[in-house]
Amino acid sequence: MDSKQKILKDKIAQAHLGGGEKRIEKQHQKKKLTARERINYLLDEGSFEEMGILVTHRTTDFGMDKEVYYGDGVVTGYGTINGRLVYVYAQDFTVFGGALSETHAEKICKVMDLAMKVGAPIIGLNDSGGARIQEGVKSLGGYADIFYRNVQASGVVPQISAVMGPCAGGAVYSPAMTDFIIMVEETSYMFVTGPNVVKTVTNEEVTSEELGGASAHSTKSGVAHKTSSNDATCLDDIRKLLEYLPQNNSEAPRLIPYQLDDEIREQLSGIVPDNPNKPYDMHDVIGGIIDADSFYEIHKDYAENIIVGFARLGGRSIGIIANQPMFLAGVLGVKSSRKAARFTRFCDAFNIPLLVLVDVPGFLPGTDQEWDGIIVHGAKLLYALSEATVPRVTVITRKAYGGAYDVMNSKHIGADFNFAWPNAEIAVMGAKGASEIIFRREIAAAEDPLQKLTEKEAEYAEKFANPYRAAQRGFIDEVILPENTRRKLLKAFAMLEKKEVQTPKKKHGNIPL
Repeated sequence: MDSKQKILKDKIAQAHLGGGEKRIEKQHQKKKLTARERINYLLDEGSFEEMGILVTHRTTDFGMDKEVYYGDGVVTGYGTINGRLVYVYAQDFTVFGGALSETHAEKICKVMDLAMKVGAPIIGLNDSGGARIQEGVKSLGGYADIFYRNVQASGVVPQISAVMGPCAGGAVYSPAMTDFIIMVEETSYMFVTGPNVVKTVTNEEVTSEELGGASAHSTKSGVAHKTSSNDATCLDDIRKLLEYLPQNNSEAPRLIPYQLDDEIREQLSGIVPDNPNKPYDMHDVIGGIIDADSFYEIHKDYAENIIVGFARLGGRSIGIIANQPMFLAGVLGVKSSRKAARFTRFCDAFNIPLLVLVDVPGFLPGTDQEWDGIIVHGAKLLYALSEATVPRVTVITRKAYGGAYDVMNSKHIGADFNFAWPNAEIAVMGAKGASEIIFRREIAAAEDPLQKLTEKEAEYAEKFANPYRAAQRGFIDEVILPENTRRKLLKAFAMLEKKEVQTPKKKHGNIPL
């Protein structure tokens, strides 16, 4: 073998070893895959093309010139997932704990720039101890270079972050600006300041897992959109998520061929109880509408009073937003409004039609909600849906009360098609509350106030607790039988496929953040 060829092969072999066999073994002992193992599992077999494999850091301070590794702690390149081009970077914890250096950041920026030029998703596999302290401000500048590109890529190409180890300090802001974050249970965490700093400043005793583990961020903060039990499951989740997304903002998601058949779904008729105060699981409604087993839920364990996720309807990728009567009666609150607004804006940015399923009694009352800003958070969802130009279809399954009726993709804020089931109640508020206000003098003067309230409640319900007043006004396009919902939606979304909207010229709106 030619000596120069041997030199190249030796260098590549060294790069593949990362921080060495001992550190690779430690990674495996923690039930974590290495950066290269993750990429090879994620991408189609044999499709990965690495970039920057021979890059090394440029630091000589603190003895760093004596510890040099090819690749400098991050593996970058491109490949395919189910035949689709993607760009990927994976931080290598075996090299300086995956700490970010100037050259490490440059490698990530290079693939992000290419992703935007070519128009393909960017996937980041995060496993890093943070900024490389030995480099000082150069590593901080590297983070800012990545953050800037996250913002430039936002709404242009899908950005997916997997947190598969530590992600702390300034490092958390790159995943936070991407479209989706998936965290691995028990081996990953995210926080701005760690447990030691928290203890010093606030005297609180807390573990890394309690402070910023997958459970905390998927249930309490909403930072994580999904959690996975291990590295392999996390990478499987990324592959599955991509199936619903387009390559970039100028394309539509892939359409799977679908042959229309008998689309009547009898099971939808018996889901909503006759008692308007009895809960039911909106997942059952979703399951009766969409293509079999196609629902991919986002933020499943956060703000459970609203459901968001992707599905297929007649082979089309759609985004679903649905009130969940099983939790807090499906009311809109601070967290649920923010959750649905974020999801709406993603779908709109990437040409994914929206289906909104409505059973909402209003906004969640209480001092906590008001002091936490329910006004502006509710306005986020109102703004996001009003702004969306993708096809938007609404089905009111039961309650649509007060301002929440307006917010949940009503005709008034630009919905294209609005359906209602026969038992839908579209009113300012429930019959009991409305009667207590409208007829309070009659009720107070009655010999039997309770009986009078019951009578007036029935009178109000007959007039307003139905979808027909709204249908007469054209606010509801059609009142439909539940079993016909799937068939009606298939036709509505097909009809709206070529929808175009001319919006006023402006730099951008000012969403109530």
